[in-house]
Amino acid sequence: MKSGYWYRVWREFKKNRLSVAAGIVVVFLFFIAILAPLLSNDKPYVYIKENQIYFPIFYSHRDLDGIDLRKAGHDGFKIFPPIKYSYSEYDLDSIVLPPSSKHILGTDEQGRDIAARLIYGARVSIFIGFIAVAIYVSIGIMMGAAAGYYGGIVDLIISRLIELMLCFPTFFLILTILALWGPSLVSVMVVIGLTGWTGIARIVRGEFLRLREMDYISAAKAIGVNDAMIILKHMLPNSLAPVLVSATFGIASTILIESSLSFLGFGVQPPTPSWGELLNQSRDFMDFAWWLTIIPGFAIFITITSYNLVGEGLQDAIDPKSMKK
Repeated sequence: MKSGYWYRVWREFKKNRLSVAAGIVVVFLFFIAILAPLLSNDKPYVYIKENQIYFPIFYSHRDLDGIDLRKAGHDGFKIFPPIKYSYSEYDLDSIVLPPSSKHILGTDEQGRDIAARLIYGARVSIFIGFIAVAIYVSIGIMMGAAAGYYGGIVDLIISRLIELMLCFPTFFLILTILALWGPSLVSVMVVIGLTGWTGIARIVRGEFLRLREMDYISAAKAIGVNDAMIILKHMLPNSLAPVLVSATFGIASTILIESSLSFLGFGVQPPTPSWGELLNQSRDFMDFAWWLTIIPGFAIFITITSYNLVGEGLQDAIDPKSMKK
């Protein structure tokens, strides 16, 4: 329906051209993360030789195992991805090469293609961002809904728990837990998810405190609608707009946290690439290999900026003052 709430939010959001452009960048980066194996791979999409058709990138063929089809001597029809290298592929004859036609973003100290590692790093960073935010949004919604709807002792306990969590610096709390738990992809997602829910919980609690005084909620209670139905069907959908805005900012924050952890060596561990890990490995080469620092740094900057601009656009769009009836 063109008169619906979310249509009006979209209408207002489209007026902010900078946020729309940032949204396009976000979608572009998301598809790069999803399609990483199709964009960067040392295997071709299709290989045709002697009337035999192979699809090495999609299927493993026994007679092609261990064969590098990029080398001379393997003639036939071949279609490779845009980046003809794997993110973990070493080439000791191509150490710390600047951007060129062969390696469009250069290579690192082990001869690995920076473009390939940047593409797979996008997959890791964005994957961690979405999963971690999904975890703490779920926890925050449950906590905030319980506190706002039931009030009383439930609200008191959850509010004190939120205040207790806020007493600890989040980043150093994450460092402490990872130091005890051990750094890994799963550890980073779970720890960020378990420590970032307080902001969502406070937002949802405030929305529920406002909504539970509404007439339609009182009417639902009066006719015997159970609490779960009231919360899930009547109150939660009307509380999600500010949560969506906070989650958008949260993805940007999570990507920055993950990059910082990886830079310090507490995040994703090699050989799995992440943008923070690329920056960490570039520290010894900053004086003569600028691309090792500038390229992943710019990727982090443009991604975080884009998510923040989308969040600001959504925040302005859901403002009741901006919506014209």
